[in-house]
Amino acid sequence: MRNFKKYIIATSAFATMLVGCTDEQVLDLDPIASLSETTAFSTPALIANTINGMYNAAQIGYYNGNGARGYMWGAAYIEQNDFRGEDVVNTASFFQYTYQSTWDPTNTLNNIYYWVDGYRLINRCNIVINGVTQAVANGVISQAIGDDYIGQAKFLRAITHFELLMHYARPYSDNPTSNLGVPYRTIAIDNQNAVDASYTDGRLSVAECYDLVLTDLDDAEAKISQSTDLSLASKNAAIAFKSRVKLHKRDWAGVLDESAKLTSYQLTNSPSGVFENNAVNSESIFSIRNTAQLNPGTNGAIGAVYKGRTLGAISPILWNDTDWLSDDKRRKTTTSTTEGGDYMTFNNQNGYFSNKYRDATTFSDYAPIIRYAEILLNEAEAEARTNGVTQLAVDKLNKVRNRSLANPSTQQYEVADFANDAELVAKIIKERRIEFLAEGKRWADIHRLQQDDLTPVDGIPAKVANGYPLRSSYGIGQNVTLSESQISYSSYRFVWPLPTLEVQYNPTLKAQQNPNY
Repeated sequence: MRNFKKYIIATSAFATMLVGCTDEQVLDLDPIASLSETTAFSTPALIANTINGMYNAAQIGYYNGNGARGYMWGAAYIEQNDFRGEDVVNTASFFQYTYQSTWDPTNTLNNIYYWVDGYRLINRCNIVINGVTQAVANGVISQAIGDDYIGQAKFLRAITHFELLMHYARPYSDNPTSNLGVPYRTIAIDNQNAVDASYTDGRLSVAECYDLVLTDLDDAEAKISQSTDLSLASKNAAIAFKSRVKLHKRDWAGVLDESAKLTSYQLTNSPSGVFENNAVNSESIFSIRNTAQLNPGTNGAIGAVYKGRTLGAISPILWNDTDWLSDDKRRKTTTSTTEGGDYMTFNNQNGYFSNKYRDATTFSDYAPIIRYAEILLNEAEAEARTNGVTQLAVDKLNKVRNRSLANPSTQQYEVADFANDAELVAKIIKERRIEFLAEGKRWADIHRLQQDDLTPVDGIPAKVANGYPLRSSYGIGQNVTLSESQISYSSYRFVWPLPTLEVQYNPTLKAQQNPNY
């Protein structure tokens, strides 16, 4: 039997990431001011610090002397999901495995640590739920405060399992009751017996995982006190994620029901508004906080990757698309890498790049996870799929698109522009690609649209070559050379392998490894 290193809950901002099915997942960090699990839930102040540590686990993943990775919900969420799609080009070798889907379960760190740090965060949430429940029973905090904390933990637990499904499992559209999802962990692994028990923990079906995600989000909605801090889980964040999950589940009525609850948000006046004021604005529903003092660092921070190091270029595939109008404000570009304001892109001899993340020096940009523009487009799509080409569906699409148009009165969509629901849904999907460029949303759409009845995607789309695109390859309406071949949905490469770090200790998961890995 392996030696089990004592699990701790650290109150420091650089809190130890708790989970554990492998030695890699059970690590103490020095120097760290840490407390035992029992002590961490012994006073209101220590509990509050522990909750902060849970969010730090979501933000930076595992932290060591070489920095932090930004898994699960920091920069890596955005970067990995962008580079799996075709609208952002990997310009160097940094995300080449992700971009080309050349995975290895043993040494491809990007997909290994997505799993490892994801389950670290999930276990942190489970430990918080247990500790807070006991603190309420002991009279340390009130039931209302305890419910709020538990709701926040269930929110993070739900969205992290859901994110793991996007990469290690097939979509809900494909045999969800028989295809394998991921292990859905609701038990805190905080002692040797729990570690030993986890060695037989297996994958549930995709459908079972979705049901548990929605159950956790329902509970989060019921328990969380409403918060105005967009970097904390809130009732509205739980509702917004249910809108997203139900979109993937193809529960169109559910999408409309959840989205209708979100009445307190409005789009910023300009498309740059969210990014000029990423910590406080009228549109963001949930974001991950970064500061100059605490961020994933030069290798991982979104400001470093997308701006400072220009590791992700806007692909000519999307830049050249004529559906993205030439005078759309989201195209406004500058040659300066220090320009902010309403410049949404910048360019140099190597191509065009997103200017959404402004701080390439101290990496303080918040990571936008879900914002109101997504809810509006979810509504537009659900309405179109339910009732066809309606004024309501077109209005929801226009609400997002119009704020970026030079002349909305003449350029906006009209009902008469669409011959059928498939044409309208296709424009909604295209708008998602433009609006959420460099926000980590493209892969989730590719994933859910496999075998779709209206706008199907077959596997992973073809891409431009890995490396900096030629500047001459950019031009609206210009043809694009696709050097990275399309990977069909039937290919084993569509999903990531379960990491060897996990399966070497768990015979159940070893037997459930994704095929051909």
